[in-house]
Amino acid sequence: MKIAVHVFDGITMFHLAAPLLVFGEVTRLELASGWEVRTWSADGSGIRTAEGVYLDDLSGPAIAAEADLVVFPSWPVDLREPDPGLLDVIRAARRRSSAVAGLCLGAFPVVAAGVLDSRTAVTHWEVADELARRHPGVEVRSADLYIDHGDVLTSAGTASSLDACLHIVRTRLGSAAASVLARHIVVAPHRDGDQAQYIQQPIPEPGGDDRVAQAIEWVLENLDRRLSVDDLADRACMSRRNFVRSFQRATGTTPARWVLSRRLDRARVLLERSSDPIGEIAQECGFGSAVTFRQNFVRAYSTTPTSYRNRFADSGSDRAETRLHPR
Repeated sequence: MKIAVHVFDGITMFHLAAPLLVFGEVTRLELASGWEVRTWSADGSGIRTAEGVYLDDLSGPAIAAEADLVVFPSWPVDLREPDPGLLDVIRAARRRSSAVAGLCLGAFPVVAAGVLDSRTAVTHWEVADELARRHPGVEVRSADLYIDHGDVLTSAGTASSLDACLHIVRTRLGSAAASVLARHIVVAPHRDGDQAQYIQQPIPEPGGDDRVAQAIEWVLENLDRRLSVDDLADRACMSRRNFVRSFQRATGTTPARWVLSRRLDRARVLLERSSDPIGEIAQECGFGSAVTFRQNFVRAYSTTPTSYRNRFADSGSDRAETRLHPR
């Protein structure tokens, strides 16, 4: 897969490093063959980062015209309007069915190109109102970490770029490959796109004294059970109302949504790494029945468990290239 990452004068090293690190590790860890990541500027000239580092030996827009995925990792902080030539690059990518990703402020040129009209987008919460003002035909969300439409992805600020890039790896290569990569670069293997951008405190570490952390640890060890919010609150020795409030502060999502996501995480790993029947996987992950499992899986990933297994069953590093979204 060919990936073209856009750079410009004043880009921060972190914003650029996020996609280069994640996508580059796919090749370095031999998770797939044929992944190629290149950087390009509007005219192919060198650029100077916000930290003063000069980058040369860049490609020009022609490299984006050959890419399967065009990534805009950021955008100038003055939020200038993109040049027509840059907008043409984005529109051309979509015409040839290549994917486009706008990370953090990089959502601005992507949305300006019109490829998300009548759809949803997300950017850093501080500038979400400005993006919405400029493009009233796009529903701009200020809370989500990232939103993936399959052909176009946008993400929130800074660290959520890592989450979005890992999500792209997961949709291309499967949950197991994404988990290997995440462990290698020491980040959380999966944060849902609709998790809140900003939470009031860090997610508690399992094994600590925090009662929410202890409930989380217990859930991960008992995903095969039916788990209600009251069960989690009792485990934490808290009232339901206080537990829900504390859980949302800690994780940025509700207990029910978090538990469902963990069930689906485990199901994907089992589909990739085992030959267990779908019904057994449903039971092991706490769905109760194969029908309920399939319904939740299709709703989350737009594909059936069987199709997912056929696509991502672990077969080594030589994985077939697929579309960005598992439809």
